[in-house]
Amino acid sequence: MSIKVILTDIEGTTSAVSFVFDVLFPYAARHLPDFVRQNAERADVAGQLDAVRRDSNEPQADVERVVEILLGWIAEDRKATPLKALQGMIWEQGYQAGQLKGHVYPDTVEALKRWHQAGYQLFVYSSGSIQAQKLIFGCSEAGDLTPLFSGYFDTTSGPKREVQSYRTIQQATGVEAEQILFLSDIVEELDAAQAAGLQTCGLAREGGELAGHVTVDSFTGIEPEAF
Repeated sequence: MSIKVILTDIEGTTSAVSFVFDVLFPYAARHLPDFVRQNAERADVAGQLDAVRRDSNEPQADVERVVEILLGWIAEDRKATPLKALQGMIWEQGYQAGQLKGHVYPDTVEALKRWHQAGYQLFVYSSGSIQAQKLIFGCSEAGDLTPLFSGYFDTTSGPKREVQSYRTIQQATGVEAEQILFLSDIVEELDAAQAAGLQTCGLAREGGELAGHVTVDSFTGIEPEAF
């Protein structure tokens, strides 16, 4: 059964991990306190602040305490949905102001365009919020790449190392599990996708192998029809 859908991770796969950790995260951490203070009454922001209070079991936390919790989560790289949503809002301002440009490897851009042209449906699955995903690809150094994608998935579909998350995504795409090719640089994510019946390909951009999976060092080496 041939591949119809290509589902890709972002960090370490389409884009440099260093872009996320050295550019995006510090930018969000720097701007988060003022952003939260200035927008705490905004409905979408207020909803996320309430989610932080719930997740931290501090229902009475004031804005300053919520800021403190969020900065702690950033420091420990917690994959918390409200944090990801707030980071996305902050990054959106940065992209719109021209202070940020999304990093996408040139080999990724070329392959995504080729696959889209060939009729493959392209989806993203990242622990960053859907908004953040759209910003990386929409405001990339290579221009707006969002027309290439059919959809996006984040932690609202489940954690990336859990099998059920990939079953949820498979159902959302409407194709058989074995018709989906998942790309990632993390072996535990690839293992979970494989256990859900998806085809997998590991990205090891610095070389090496992701045990149990076909491994390449760039998108140039991926031929979906070979799976």
